Amino acid sequence: MPLDTRTELTLSRSAMKAEMLDAETELQLAYAWRDHRDEAALHRLITAYMRLAISMAAKFKRYGAPMNDLIQEAGLGLMKAADKFDPDRGVRFSTYAVWWIKASVQDYVMRNWSMVRTGSTSSQKSLFFNMRRVQARLEREAMQRGEQLDKHQMLQLISTEIGVPLQDVEMMEGRLSGSDYSLNATQSVDDEGREWIEALEDESLQAAELVADGHDTERLRQWLVNALGSLNERERFIVRERKLREESRTLESLGNELGLSKERVRQLEAAAFTKMRRHLEGQSQEVAHFLA
Repeated sequence: MPLDTRTELTLSRSAMKAEMLDAETELQLAYAWRDHRDEAALHRLITAYMRLAISMAAKFKRYGAPMNDLIQEAGLGLMKAADKFDPDRGVRFSTYAVWWIKASVQDYVMRNWSMVRTGSTSSQKSLFFNMRRVQARLEREAMQRGEQLDKHQMLQLISTEIGVPLQDVEMMEGRLSGSDYSLNATQSVDDEGREWIEALEDESLQAAELVADGHDTERLRQWLVNALGSLNERERFIVRERKLREESRTLESLGNELGLSKERVRQLEAAAFTKMRRHLEGQSQEVAHFLA
């Protein structure tokens, strides 16, 4: 017997042996945990309703996830329910816990369905877990009426039935119809066929683009050097410290070093930039167009 199956049976048998709580005992345990953080009360409450968590986890086996993982996620949902349960509301804990268990297991299934994120909004969850069931029912009803629905008509009906946008239905249809394939798989049964990864477009810069990019970068660098050459030594120092360092210095620190007020350094900086711009605009029409 596989280890996972043996572990699943052990958990199930243990859960089935747990006590059945009456409403009064359940309430006492809930108060003990909420008001006094009594871990023994929490453990007793969780253990008693673990059978509920396992039962709900089993409903999601058809999605291909390991049962042990589903049980673990259901247990986490049960613990969240215990932590957030308010016994003053007059609701049985089992009724409240169902929502948290279901939400936890559904999130796990959707996270592990595909390497591509399926989505986690309420409409996407509703589609993921109900789309095939609703589609099968709509197909049966159409067949009984003697109608044959095309794909667009079916998706439109599903959109109306579940109450989600048609765009979401079309997206989910694509996700549920496909599956994940390795990019290293060959495109044909022939062993010599190229792998799918070889068909991906190379998004890096090509040789011609690299040359053009390097040329433009050098030209911009030369423009900057020439513009800085139009400044006096103090102006160059301020521009270099304010704009050409990885961590620019503050106006206050420069003012302390130069013996100037912070406002005066700001004025000198603005004047230096104006001087650089005028110098660049006077170089050529190309530079003037670039700065426009």
